[in-house]
Amino acid sequence: MSDDDPSYEWPSIPSAPLGAGIGGDLDRSAIAIAIVFGAVIICGLMAASLVYKQRDGFLFALGAATAAWFAGHAMLFDMPRVYGVLIVISALMAAASTITLVT
Repeated sequence: MSDDDPSYEWPSIPSAPLGAGIGGDLDRSAIAIAIVFGAVIICGLMAASLVYKQRDGFLFALGAATAAWFAGHAMLFDMPRVYGVLIVISALMAAASTITLVT
């Protein structure tokens, strides 16, 4: 067969589905972005605690960062309940760090 043959069809190239980004999974990409921005916020809490010499606030922020780090591993190993619990712990510790800074 050649290109001159009228019955010849070019092979079709499948297009990537909408939302196929890094790894092809939009949900995981969104979760990764949320984790990164959460880490930036927690690092900001740690830095502010260091600047204002709030030891308790720094330790709460460090605990929040550690819980978020373990939550990333729970997500990687597909453990949604553990992931949820660790995210709640991280959010509570970040709130405690913020309250410590404000008072």
